Amino acid sequence: MGCAQGKCCLPRDGDGGRAGGGVPGGRGGATLGRAAVPGADLVLEYATLTVDGLYPDSPGRESQDAYLVATRFAGDPDLHLFAVFDGHGASGTACAGFARDALPRLLLAAAAGDDDGGGRGRSLAANPAAAFREAMMGVNTEMHAAAAVDDSMSGTTAVAALVAGGALHVANVGDSRAVAGVWRDGRVAAEELSWDQTPFRADERARVKACGARVMSVEQVEGVRDPDAEGWLADEGDPPRVWARDGLYPGTAFTRSLGDLAAEGVGVIAEPEVKSVEISPSHLFFVVASDGVFEFLSSQEVVDMVAMHPDPRDACSAIAAESYKLWLEHENRTDDITIIIVHIRDAQNGATKQTAAAPGHQ
Repeated sequence: MGCAQGKCCLPRDGDGGRAGGGVPGGRGGATLGRAAVPGADLVLEYATLTVDGLYPDSPGRESQDAYLVATRFAGDPDLHLFAVFDGHGASGTACAGFARDALPRLLLAAAAGDDDGGGRGRSLAANPAAAFREAMMGVNTEMHAAAAVDDSMSGTTAVAALVAGGALHVANVGDSRAVAGVWRDGRVAAEELSWDQTPFRADERARVKACGARVMSVEQVEGVRDPDAEGWLADEGDPPRVWARDGLYPGTAFTRSLGDLAAEGVGVIAEPEVKSVEISPSHLFFVVASDGVFEFLSSQEVVDMVAMHPDPRDACSAIAAESYKLWLEHENRTDDITIIIVHIRDAQNGATKQTAAAPGHQ
């Protein structure tokens, strides 16, 4: 869910991490890859899938999702980067593509600036939170200055997961999401790796209000509902959005993003939240996906679906199909859907690190 000034998630064909697919079915074009993590004795088996949004009134619209898979990042066999970008606004496609291309370069630059003599990869692994903050805010600055991208009322969310040996570092700006599947108490439980940055969160709502924003749904702005009511806290109808004090813009349903120059004046910022976890034997997999997945599916529901499928391509397709179906049950269109699923396997035998009877992960 993006900005009220034409978010929306648009269909696009092409390569290089851009969305391009039809109605999900079978494996639906999901791709499979593997990458070793020798320093932690792990193998990552990953799949990616994108499905174009369905817009009956605009059948030719481009997708605004993009994704990135960069194994052996910075030339380091223990570093692997996975990211999803969900654009919004009239130039959302360009914003998502710009962020996808700029983030790896700026991450490397941030690591180089903090190089301890052990190389950029080691430096990045030593201080990933600082590197992600510098890189994402750098993407935002460069996007503002880019002549080829009009981000005045457009932008993109970004969620990136970096496997660094035996650790996983996740940086998030906006309402795309990362979640891990963890074997706990005899079941696969969802472990949140990011937090949606939206006005539903009391801390984010207070922060943008302190910057002069109004937080209201479209119905409240249009005078259909009480402007002081907070019924949207129950997740009913149109979500709370960020508006300028004296104008009907930007109408973003998130409180952080890359780009969105006009929204910066009311507190929509590019600074990511970063979470780091040690990969334990109980960590089976993680998912990085756009909010086209999580609009109607909870993190636990997504994790449950991944746990049912040994092949991550099948899990991608199952999640995309269910997301697509739920969109059409609630609305007359669907969002773009982009999913990366990464299984964490033992390098010695190809099984997941935990040996309990987790469905689909023997």
